[in-house]
Amino acid sequence: MRATKGNKEYMIDGSQQKRYQDAGFDILNELGEVVAYGRGKTVPYDEHMRAIAEIEVLRKRVADLESTTDTAASEEVHDVMEAEPPKKAGTKKASE
Repeated sequence: MRATKGNKEYMIDGSQQKRYQDAGFDILNELGEVVAYGRGKTVPYDEHMRAIAEIEVLRKRVADLESTTDTAASEEVHDVMEAEPPKKAGTKKASE
């Protein structure tokens, strides 16, 4: 395991993980994947505001897509209902 924070990187074992994590180090496994994030981290304000703006843009895009999908789906159903009237089953007697 590795503990990384900024430009510092330490090789640790499982018993030291909690101590390094409490000190703000990210814990990585042997493959370099993050196992646990360090405590006490903050996000810079400009990054936070960029994320908020991106979320708003994505929410508007989802709302637009949902409204066009709902409209298209209802028109499609309406067109199908007008194009094909329901067919009646033919009446046949058992002897035919």
